[in-house]
Amino acid sequence: MNAVVISVVVMLALSVARVHVVISLFIAALVAGLTAQMGLEGTMVAFQEGLAGGAKIALSYALLGAFAMAVAHSGLPQLLANWLIAKMPKADESTGEHVRRATKWGIIGGVVAMGVMSQNLIPIHIAFIPLIVPPILGILNELKLDRRIIATSITFGIVTAYMFLPIGFGRIYLHDILFANIEKAGMDLTGVNPVLAMAIPAASMLVGLILSFVSYRRPREYGASPSEYTRPIESIEPKKVWAALAAIIICFVIQTWLTIADSDADPLLIGAVVGLTVLLAFRVVPWQQADDVFSGGMKMMSLIGLIMISAQGYASVLNASGAIEPLVKDTASLFSGSKLLAAFAMLVVGLIITMGIGSSFSTLPIISAIYVPLCAALGFSPMATVALIGTAGALGDAGSPASDSTLGPTTGLNVDGQHDHMRDTVIPTFLHYNIPLLIGGWIAAMVL
Repeated sequence: MNAVVISVVVMLALSVARVHVVISLFIAALVAGLTAQMGLEGTMVAFQEGLAGGAKIALSYALLGAFAMAVAHSGLPQLLANWLIAKMPKADESTGEHVRRATKWGIIGGVVAMGVMSQNLIPIHIAFIPLIVPPILGILNELKLDRRIIATSITFGIVTAYMFLPIGFGRIYLHDILFANIEKAGMDLTGVNPVLAMAIPAASMLVGLILSFVSYRRPREYGASPSEYTRPIESIEPKKVWAALAAIIICFVIQTWLTIADSDADPLLIGAVVGLTVLLAFRVVPWQQADDVFSGGMKMMSLIGLIMISAQGYASVLNASGAIEPLVKDTASLFSGSKLLAAFAMLVVGLIITMGIGSSFSTLPIISAIYVPLCAALGFSPMATVALIGTAGALGDAGSPASDSTLGPTTGLNVDGQHDHMRDTVIPTFLHYNIPLLIGGWIAAMVL
């Protein structure tokens, strides 16, 4: 059996069995390397070389966590939470229930909108999560809202936005990577509209989101477990609140500008550093407390950074194993006589690769070179080819233990230790998005 398939299955099985994701990734990397006959030394060298690629990401997330903690220190998130909580209790029970329902759906709609805007309108990726989600955990507890709904809502916004809307990260995914690699492989895409090509897969994501509302509609009790991030501030100074607002705006503007300008500088890293500088300059965080505040914020994001570093090492082993290309070729040729089965097989392979690598952006260049000639030989139209390969790349981003799309929601929802990464984010997003997306991509490939 293919080394990539065995490795991904091992990684997912260990993660579901509550083995820490970092350990699961490391063991899966060893399995991939040894199965591909790279040897222990060759596997470790490839893993270690990949670790360097995740260092910048980890540092960016750590500084983002410090920035979020500093903003929390200003009292701004507490003001927002207090305002929302004050809106909920009413003397009239029926009116109170109406307000609670409106608050619930307002929060869900808000996080979906933020997820979409984070990829396109304000391309800051998951930077909004540690700023927006932890302050509302008390409200979610008051509403007895299952946090899995928030996790699936955020992931929906992040993934659907870049795979459907050709703006911001969506332009990078659809034009700079998807279209560029398909055309490089020899297919003419003149007149093909990526929005139309990805409309059916995007609609399937919406179906998954609606199903998650049904799956997790029951009230869920969470204990009062205040974290360092959500500790109440006795005296809130307006000056600090306005300074925090200014720092957030400046941070987002810088990240947006660097992303749009396609700068080599890391937008998350630069934005977080500038935001922290503004907060220190306005003494939102006193110098004598800065070390404790920043350390607390870095702790909040340390897990995601460590997982991303490990994921980069794991992806490096998968690429070095040489088992990805044979997997794509063998699976595609196995069903080359049937468009129906070939389309399904290509989507499943895309799911396996992205689940392992954790990045749909990295999957597209791997599969495009082989999928394009096969699609042309089977008679798929250019529009169907775009839909098939674009969906194959996006499959697995929701539901991968090492993906930003799952790590981000967990980071925000687990600051009080009551949200499990695998059981409350990874499994719900896998079930509600990968299955509908697999069906939607298959339908799109057959009808376009």
